[in-house]
Amino acid sequence: MVHDFPSPARTLAGITVAAVAVLATVGCSSTSDTGTTEPAASQAAGWPRTFTNPDGSTTEIPSKPEAIVSTSVSVTGTLLAFDAPVVASGSGATGEFFAQWAEVADERDIANLWPAGKVDLEAVYAHAPDLVVVSATGADSLMDQIDELRAIAPTIVVDYGGQTWQELAGTLGQATGLATEAEQTVTAFDESVREAASKIQVPAGSANVISFNGAGEDNPIARRGSAQAGLLSDLGFTLEDPNPEWNTRSQLREDFVWTAYENLTTLTAETTFILSKDDAGAQAFAEDPVLANVPSVQQGQVYGLGANSFRVDPYSATEIVDGVVARFAN
Repeated sequence: MVHDFPSPARTLAGITVAAVAVLATVGCSSTSDTGTTEPAASQAAGWPRTFTNPDGSTTEIPSKPEAIVSTSVSVTGTLLAFDAPVVASGSGATGEFFAQWAEVADERDIANLWPAGKVDLEAVYAHAPDLVVVSATGADSLMDQIDELRAIAPTIVVDYGGQTWQELAGTLGQATGLATEAEQTVTAFDESVREAASKIQVPAGSANVISFNGAGEDNPIARRGSAQAGLLSDLGFTLEDPNPEWNTRSQLREDFVWTAYENLTTLTAETTFILSKDDAGAQAFAEDPVLANVPSVQQGQVYGLGANSFRVDPYSATEIVDGVVARFAN
C-alpha cells in the first residue's frame, strides 16, 4: 500500500535549545504560517494570549489550558511528549491511536474520539475542553468543521506537515503555556541522538529509505529533505537522494519521490531501510528476485526502519534511534 506521506519536513534532530528559544521568541510577536502567539506584552503578562493560525486568523486563549482536545492523531503525540493536558484525541483511520504512544494515552486515560475522516461534535462537547487543536491538512484535518469547533471552545490550527515535530512542539508549547516543557523535551531528544551517534558504527557507503510496495505499484523513496532521512543523517548516515525525474505524481515533494518499481534496480546505496517495517518485514525487498543485484541486497544490509516509522513524532523518532543503535552498536 502506498502511504499518504507527511508534507516536507526538515532535519529532525538539529534543533538546539537556542533554536527553540528563538522559535519561542518569534511566537510572541510573529504572524508566520506555522502558528504563533502575540504580542510580547500579552506574553509577558501570561494570559490571555493570542494565537495566529496558518491562514492568518487569530484565536484568543483566555487562560492556561487544563483540558485539551486534539482532533488530529498526528499532533497528539507531540502534545503528549511534553505532558500537555490532553483529555481526548482523534485516532487513525483504523480507529486506533498510533502504536508508538498508545500505551501513554492509555495510562493517561485519554479518550478516543473518532477515526480519522470522521467527526462527532457531541463528543467534543462532552469533554468540556478549554482548547481544541486542529490540523490544517491531512486525513485527520477538520477544517470544514472549524466554526462549529470554535463555538465549543477556543480552537487553534497547526500545520504539522510543514514542520518537524520539534518545531511543532515549540508552537504548541507557546499556545499551552508549556514552552519550557516543550523545549526540555526537544533538548533531551537532541542529546539522545548525539549520544546514539557516538555509540554506533555506520556501515560504509550510503543508505536509502524506501516504502516498498513491490511490482506494479509506486515505491516512494525518501529524499534528503524527509524527516526519516534527516534523522538518519543526524545519526551519521549519508543518504542517497533519488532522481527527482522518477517522480510519478503531478507535483514533486521535498520529502519523497514516488517512483516506478523498475527504478529500484538502479539504486546504489549499500544500506537500505524499509519504511513501516521491522527487519522481518523488510525481507520482502531483500528476497525480491528482480532486486537481487541491488547493492544493499548483495551486501545483506536491508533493514526495517521500524513499524511506526511512517509518521515521525517524538515517540516514533525515539523508536527509530533505539532500533539503529541496537542494529549498529559499536
